[in-house]
Amino acid sequence: MSESREINPVLKQFLELGPPLVFFVIYLKIRDNSYEFGGAEYSGFIVSTLIFVPIILIAMAVLWALTGKLSRMQLFTAFMVVFFGGLTAYFNDERFFKMKTSIVYAVFAALLGIGLLRGQSWLAFVLQDALPMREEGWMILTRRLCAMFVALALLNELIWRTMSNDAWVVIETFGFPIALIAFLFWQITALQKYLLEDKKK
Repeated sequence: MSESREINPVLKQFLELGPPLVFFVIYLKIRDNSYEFGGAEYSGFIVSTLIFVPIILIAMAVLWALTGKLSRMQLFTAFMVVFFGGLTAYFNDERFFKMKTSIVYAVFAALLGIGLLRGQSWLAFVLQDALPMREEGWMILTRRLCAMFVALALLNELIWRTMSNDAWVVIETFGFPIALIAFLFWQITALQKYLLEDKKK
């Protein structure tokens, strides 16, 4: 088994967040173009999606080579990008890639919801080392994050079905991540009374 290693946090963030930004830049450059492959015509959006797939796989491979580990969430996200990117290309239908975001959020909500039905916070299993907190706090945070994921899944469905490609790409690249980060920051601040003090000297 490979040993996990720490790397520069800036490099780690670049490898994790860089691929969506590259997709955004590529999309802006070729969104108005169309390309013909094998007798079929593909939009700039679909070609951007096809370029994004190897980019995220390369970033994941580099991250794994440098750290010796990948989180389950990273692996799942990469799988969804590859799977729905493949469907997008095969059917020449951009809707598959847009639906991917809804399904990812819905799966996260379902996993947290299953844990809650069992009276457990599966979120705590993943994050409690990084964020020591009493069980009551974890249950509150898990319920709220589960609801947030449901809301994001529904919102994504509304956005891609009613708005332009440009709007969806901007919201997918910046809006959803910023909303999640802001929500988590707000919740951690609101749940301060449940945090456990570090006992280590």
